[in-house]
Amino acid sequence: MASDRGPSAGDATLRRRIEPWEFEVSFDPRELSKETRLLYEIKWGKSQRIWRHSGKNTTKHVERNFIEQITSERRFHRSVSCCIIWFLSWSPCWECSEAIREFLKQHPRVTLLIYVARLFQHMDPRNRQGLRDLTHSGVTIQIMGPTEYDYCWRYFVNYAPGKEAHWPRYPPLLMKLYALELHCIILGLPPCLNISRYQNQLTLFRPILRNCHYQMIPPHILLHTGLIQLPLTWR
Repeated sequence: MASDRGPSAGDATLRRRIEPWEFEVSFDPRELSKETRLLYEIKWGKSQRIWRHSGKNTTKHVERNFIEQITSERRFHRSVSCCIIWFLSWSPCWECSEAIREFLKQHPRVTLLIYVARLFQHMDPRNRQGLRDLTHSGVTIQIMGPTEYDYCWRYFVNYAPGKEAHWPRYPPLLMKLYALELHCIILGLPPCLNISRYQNQLTLFRPILRNCHYQMIPPHILLHTGLIQLPLTWR
């Protein structure tokens, strides 16, 4: 079976795939990795072909590297139509958010969907505003869940033979907590998630829900985290 042989030798993206350990180190939501990794795919116009590649921070943030690289392509002009999907290990900082908005302003026929494994310095008001501005500019931002981790593993990772479905099973609760915090950011609410690092070993994720969170966040989103329960009425 094809799933037992690892990525096909004829796969055009094979040389652009990252190693399993790189994926695990970069996208583990429990770890506060210093480097940002980007996995991305581009679908041009009405074509069914998808172009996949990856990138990481250099002297510049990976988001700026992507923008500079793609805009340097001769065929990438203002009228180009394409759909871009990013899988980022960290959400964009406020400066990168501004650069992304400017890029989309210059290329109005480009749509961008961003999945992130973690929220970068989410307590910083500038980063929170930057993410809100992106959503107001039409960018969809979501937290990576099991479906996205599985997809990235299959299409961006040079997994070993027989390991196609063996993507790292990260704690679902962390994904839900990050998703809840992203919802707070988009709604303009105060932070509801505190992340602390102890002795460079233990990372503590602590919800800090206030009345405004219970009032403004839709109940089904709060219920999804498992942090609250609906009241029960017994007859």
